[in-house]
Amino acid sequence: MSKKGVSAEEKRKRMLQLFYEKGEFFQLKELEKLAPKAKGIVANSVKDVIQQLVEDGLVDTDKIGTSIYYWAFPSKSLTTRKKQLEKITAELEEVTEKLKIIDNTLEASKGNEEDEEKCKKVLEEINDKEIELRRLQQELKNYQDNDPEKFADLVKKTQELKDAANRWTDNIFAIQSWCEKKFMLEKNVINKQFGIPDDFDYLE
Repeated sequence: MSKKGVSAEEKRKRMLQLFYEKGEFFQLKELEKLAPKAKGIVANSVKDVIQQLVEDGLVDTDKIGTSIYYWAFPSKSLTTRKKQLEKITAELEEVTEKLKIIDNTLEASKGNEEDEEKCKKVLEEINDKEIELRRLQQELKNYQDNDPEKFADLVKKTQELKDAANRWTDNIFAIQSWCEKKFMLEKNVINKQFGIPDDFDYLE
């Protein structure tokens, strides 16, 4: 039975550990010789792993003369991950704010009997997303910078919440369109009535 290959994420973790343990500057050829023995990373994948880490800001590189050197220290990783966490926290706050707007808008539109059931279901879904957001925010407070797997999971869940918020944004636009046709109202009048900002749009 053949051995299971090492995942891309595991290779990244092992390569960073190699840099942290050695605390030295390396050329690519040196890493291609050292990584297979020290961390079980096959030589022909070392270059790709290093490039990914450089692009993510976890490994530094510079050309000295005709040689290119690579290095990484724990303090660099800590700073990079703190910045990533700050970005995620800002995105979570943005999603929360937009979900509140959607919640208020749908609550105001519940007077239409035709849409009441639909609004009820959407509001229940939004409430679930808000609960999930609060849970994620609490996890962020307890997040340990040396746990990249947990960090990756939070990034994934954040994207899922953004996608969910955009689906509810679709519903708001649908309700706006229905009100425009049903009551012959201008969009800006509907926005003012339900407290929808003029720049209300999908999360990017």
